[in-house]
Amino acid sequence: MFTPEVFLTSTLGSHPRGESVARILAHTFNAVEPGAAVKRYLQENPLPKNKRVFAFGLGKAACAMTEALADSIDLTDALIITKHVSRVTNLTATVIEGDHPIPGDSSLAAGRAALKFVSRLTSDDLLICLLSGGGSALMAAPVISLSELQSLTSALLACGARIDEINTLRRHLDRLKGGGLAQAAHGAQIISLILSDVVGDSIEAIASGPTAPDPSTQNNAIAIIQKYGLGSSSVLQNLRETAKSNDPVFANVQNRIIASNRIALQAAQLQAEQEGFQVEIIRSGLQGEARKVGQDLATKFKEKYHTRTHPFCLLAGGETTVTIRGNGKGGRNQELVLGTVEILRDLEDVMIMSIATDGEDGPSDAAGAVASGDTAHRAGPLGLDAADHLSRNDAYPFFEGLGDLIKTGPSGTNVNDIVFCFAF
Repeated sequence: MFTPEVFLTSTLGSHPRGESVARILAHTFNAVEPGAAVKRYLQENPLPKNKRVFAFGLGKAACAMTEALADSIDLTDALIITKHVSRVTNLTATVIEGDHPIPGDSSLAAGRAALKFVSRLTSDDLLICLLSGGGSALMAAPVISLSELQSLTSALLACGARIDEINTLRRHLDRLKGGGLAQAAHGAQIISLILSDVVGDSIEAIASGPTAPDPSTQNNAIAIIQKYGLGSSSVLQNLRETAKSNDPVFANVQNRIIASNRIALQAAQLQAEQEGFQVEIIRSGLQGEARKVGQDLATKFKEKYHTRTHPFCLLAGGETTVTIRGNGKGGRNQELVLGTVEILRDLEDVMIMSIATDGEDGPSDAAGAVASGDTAHRAGPLGLDAADHLSRNDAYPFFEGLGDLIKTGPSGTNVNDIVFCFAF
């Protein structure tokens, strides 16, 4: 569980309402703690009896989710595929660290282990799948070579493709995605408990839908390749068709979302109201170029700053993208906040922060960043210019120099990003 102190940056820590804001952030993260979400589901939904029960955890939250399951029921066996292995104390399980965000040899080993694990099942067994973000890269059973998959994934991430587009291609290039795991489970009953990390909570997109029917087609995949000018002839030739909703295998499958960005936003709203803020959730499906989204949110916030009673808080959630133009360091949340700096300039008693709920914003050790009305003034004497850093996708050094990176460490959960706009 998170304490408020984890979130105190230089700006936040020195502000009279900083501890209040930190409590809101901590409450938001704790509301989507994956182990608690699993236990809530099990309390409200008793599992079938007289079956062998197997657990398959996939994603950044797999350890916490699987351990919570083992706290509640007896497991025959468990396989966990994750990014950061946390201590699993109360069950015997095979735990594999896959590669993320680009699949690698460990991801291939994870894919082989998953196929072997489900091949043991029979129609008399129950498989509990515990799915969370990151699973698409952490486990791979590709129908193309690993090098081709890595090149395609890197190109998609660099060109600003949306996560739903990336996962559409992944489903059509992998034997376990797009319902593939369910097909390989020999008719076992499957219940998937899902932590949603995608806008709109589309189950086929979360971890690329290993137990979900896929509404997309090969033609959809081809259109994405053509849109971004990517993919070799081998990629195009090997696109596979995925399992559809009329496949009989799904008669034995239940997919249940147990934590999401919307739940996190609602928790943030509740705690912010308890802290004395008027609260409005203005967006729950943020997408688009991070810097542009940040600028749009800051402009909307600035308009309300002059018309609403203070203190108030605007909330938004989703997942933006970054088109890489430079060789800087950062992530989508840091870039979103960097895009707000000039718009916030000279506004008194305001803060905007954007945080990745998994604690990892891009290839950095920060979860996000915070900006205020005096960020631009504080940056000048340090030789830091927001526009210059933005042009190089170099948000991390900008906020590091100011002491305004938010560093939570890997959180163990993953329900997209949350943006907080505070006027005190």
